[in-house]
Amino acid sequence: MQDSFGRNIEYLRVSVTDRCNLRCRYCMPLEGTTYMDHCKILSLEEIARLVRLGAELGIKKVRFTGGEPLVRKNFVQLVQYVNEIPKINDIAITTNGGLFSEKAWALQKAGLKRVNFSLDTLQEERYRYITRQGDFKRVWEAIFHAMEMDMQPVKLNMVVIKGFNDDELLDFANLAYYHPLHVRFIEFMPIGDLQFWQKERVCTMEEIKRRINLEYELLPANPVEGNGPARQFQIKGGLGTLGFISPLSNHFCKECNRIRLTADGKLRVCLHNKIEFDLRRPMREGASDEELLELIKKAVAMKPQRHHMDEGWGVQNQRKMFQIGG
Repeated sequence: MQDSFGRNIEYLRVSVTDRCNLRCRYCMPLEGTTYMDHCKILSLEEIARLVRLGAELGIKKVRFTGGEPLVRKNFVQLVQYVNEIPKINDIAITTNGGLFSEKAWALQKAGLKRVNFSLDTLQEERYRYITRQGDFKRVWEAIFHAMEMDMQPVKLNMVVIKGFNDDELLDFANLAYYHPLHVRFIEFMPIGDLQFWQKERVCTMEEIKRRINLEYELLPANPVEGNGPARQFQIKGGLGTLGFISPLSNHFCKECNRIRLTADGKLRVCLHNKIEFDLRRPMREGASDEELLELIKKAVAMKPQRHHMDEGWGVQNQRKMFQIGG
């Protein structure tokens, strides 16, 4: 399945809920959030059907996101449904980790292969501040639990915010040196709570890499499975890798192979473009597989050449990250 610019679309990110057990300051306001009505959220069977249709068109990899996907009731069952689709060969999840350990074995048994943990600080008090209500120790235990279960590669995603956590860059690099972890540094993007986001808080990938290079020698790394847009490096003598994701300073749109399905059944072919294609309504009105396949192909053909996030998120783009899928 190729878009109009020749990119091979084989990666589907599926948001299963817009709800979360945390309230990270750059993502969700503490109060006043309006959630999707339950009747508008896709059922497990509806999600599985759309993933199956995507697989018929070339989707091979599925990553579940939220909000926080592990707050979705019967999420393990959904993983099993998708694992039964023959053409899907990679099932992963992005999670804040707070609920992971208690469900980890069931998820792996159902077919989950890999996990990304969103973790922006290694300092307990700072973690409580940025998440407003998170338990750092639970996340820390979950990360090592995933490594013990051999869910390789286990990745940590750190959103770097200048003046907040950029003093921890070497602490995160140390994790990749001493453990077989794959730490990815992500530029702070204007796609969440725009009252918290400021351009002055952006720390570019070149600056991050320069500061880490003062301590460690970075060597080109072999591709890490599922590493997507990250520019990868091995720390000389270390066990893990570092990845640098630069959506603002050096966007990677020409390599983008993904589309997104929101929890309410909208197909979004670019994270940073407000255009969405409704699959829920025709599906619930009785559309055949063939009709839905044509809608998916039509949407992919509309995938833009690049995002324009660096020109502003825009007042017309009302959806926040937790409503689209991380």
